[in-house]
Amino acid sequence: MDARNEQSTIVKTEDSKEYFAQRELKKGAVGWLLLVGLGVAYVISGDFAGWNFGIAQGGWGGMFVAVIFAAIMYLCLCLSMSEMSTMLPTAGGGYSFARMAFGPFGGYLTGTAILIEYAIAPAAIATFIGAYCESLFGVGGWLIYLICYLVFMGIHLKGAGEALKIMFVITAIAVVAVVVFLVAMVPHFNSANLFDIAPDLAKAGASSFLPQGYIGIWAAVPYAIWFFLAVEGVPLAAEEAKDPAQSLPRGLMGAMLILAAFAILILILSAGAAGASVLKDSGAPLVDALVKVYGHGMLANFVNFVGLAGLIASFFSIIYAYSRQIFALSRAGYLPTSLSLTNKNKSPYLAVIIPGIIGFILSLTKQGDLLILIAVFGATISYVLMMMAHIKLRISQPDVYRPYRTPGGIFTSSIALILSIVAVVAGFLVDPKVWFIALGIYVVFIVYFLVYSRHHLISGTPEAEFASIKAAEQEL
Repeated sequence: MDARNEQSTIVKTEDSKEYFAQRELKKGAVGWLLLVGLGVAYVISGDFAGWNFGIAQGGWGGMFVAVIFAAIMYLCLCLSMSEMSTMLPTAGGGYSFARMAFGPFGGYLTGTAILIEYAIAPAAIATFIGAYCESLFGVGGWLIYLICYLVFMGIHLKGAGEALKIMFVITAIAVVAVVVFLVAMVPHFNSANLFDIAPDLAKAGASSFLPQGYIGIWAAVPYAIWFFLAVEGVPLAAEEAKDPAQSLPRGLMGAMLILAAFAILILILSAGAAGASVLKDSGAPLVDALVKVYGHGMLANFVNFVGLAGLIASFFSIIYAYSRQIFALSRAGYLPTSLSLTNKNKSPYLAVIIPGIIGFILSLTKQGDLLILIAVFGATISYVLMMMAHIKLRISQPDVYRPYRTPGGIFTSSIALILSIVAVVAGFLVDPKVWFIALGIYVVFIVYFLVYSRHHLISGTPEAEFASIKAAEQEL
């Protein structure tokens, strides 16, 4: 379905003015520096836990190659999304871009894939917060998960500006913890520690660099993605951003460069000082690396305590992301429209609360590594669709005003597209059962659209209006 027949699937609201008045976000609440902080906050929990499971899958060498792969993919992705986000700065983010390119069904496929990513990721992060609290205070499990959801959903209900300013402070503290950790690892770096996992010689290409062989690189990709997962969510703040044409590209690229530097330095220095074998199954790898090198003491306790800020920052910010994605899909009629109602603080309260309840239930499984795979499934599917949208829009609408243009154009988005397809397959290699569970969730969303929501889409949303204008221009 393309943008020309967009209107054939859209229904009018009885009172569109009142409908949208009940679904407004707070304009101009976020500057570019807060957007950089938001992008880093989405992801920084990946520096503290989760990434190290990639060493178990592919050894240090396999994980290193996978991180380079992921960094290139995300760099190209962010450059492409910077262009699209300035073309249509709405709270829908990637969903809006795909809808511009492929119509309502394409938008829905992208939006629900993103929603799977953002709804599942906080549940995985909650399990890591529990592990860090268990290490530091001796208390973890369901109580910690519940406190996280209640406290941080409550802050988000106070409004975007307040929530993101608090998030920025928490993220800054987490960045300090990462820097302290890296500086502490430098004097103890020994390259031999990177290769202390015995190779499985039965596997093709197995060596001290690739102990699980070539296949280990692919299997490590989903965990390398965890170093960057959700940075693409910066455009979800578009309707609340100051000067979106300037601030969105700065926010995306600034966050991406910081995250790439951290990912490579953490992978090299942590394993180089403590040993890859020490980290591969750890629930708190930075803390365990410090304990291995320095023993239990002030430094390990500091990074453990302050490291909680990194996990909390991502948990906190992804609540923002899933609420804005649900807000956009609900406002457009893809999901029940009650989910996009906003409170007096212009916060979409049901879009904050309901996924939080679901996430809390999922966190009780304590399967952080498996929850990562489900989140990565949704993310990589959405990347494929968004990069296809970038290519389609460059070809079908070359004359549309683009305040920011992707360096390299279609070539850049094509690189991201190919690598995203590889990443989708990589998730299947790690655990086919979990991959099919994620696929099953996605299919349920698709059936809902085909049976119900495609007949109840709402006119007047920013992305629908944009599509209508461009369709009329093409006909003229």
